[in-house]
Amino acid sequence: MLIDPDRDPRRPWLILHEDEQRPEVAEMVEPALVVWTSIWPWRRDARIRFELSGSRRSSTTVCWILMVDDPIPGDETILRMRTGVNELINANLRSTFGR
Repeated sequence: MLIDPDRDPRRPWLILHEDEQRPEVAEMVEPALVVWTSIWPWRRDARIRFELSGSRRSSTTVCWILMVDDPIPGDETILRMRTGVNELINANLRSTFGR
């Protein structure tokens, strides 16, 4: 799902806000790592790193890390960015598995 968000059109989850853009996969090491390019056109250096653990037969744990270059954004901007990723992964993506 992280490398192909549109794989199942019945379960859309990559719902971006007006000021966000579709990410591309910048790096991938199957089955444990996916890195997205920035979803924020105003902060093109940002990357979202997803570290996956578990097996295909059991639950998979996803840890995401927001990475940015210097200068580090202020607290309000960081909160906005983290909230956006959290909404995409922990709300939108997660909710598609209950359907």
